[in-house]
Amino acid sequence: MTFFESEIVQQEAKRLFIDYQDLMKLGSDYGKFDREGKKMFICNMEELMERYKVFMKRFELSEDFQAKMTVEQLKTQLNQFGMTPEQMFDQMNMTLERMRAQLEESSD
Repeated sequence: MTFFESEIVQQEAKRLFIDYQDLMKLGSDYGKFDREGKKMFICNMEELMERYKVFMKRFELSEDFQAKMTVEQLKTQLNQFGMTPEQMFDQMNMTLERMRAQLEESSD
């Protein structure tokens, strides 16, 4: 069985995609959220990012040729923006930290 034929991989990929799409739709109204809503959104994004990191680590650790190619394609795409996957995650985390800091400042 190849990496992409795994039911677990397929289910998690689908869940990640759906959860990401849902959060992006929800995030378009972020400015309208109250303080608790913004906190929940940030927490949900952090959780999604952790799940995505784990999912990507599975690709990296897999011996499957297609999984390795997927990792290389991601690296190539990110390299066009001058980024590595690690930098991408760092950037996303910094954005979420900034959002959290702004939320804390507005409560003072």
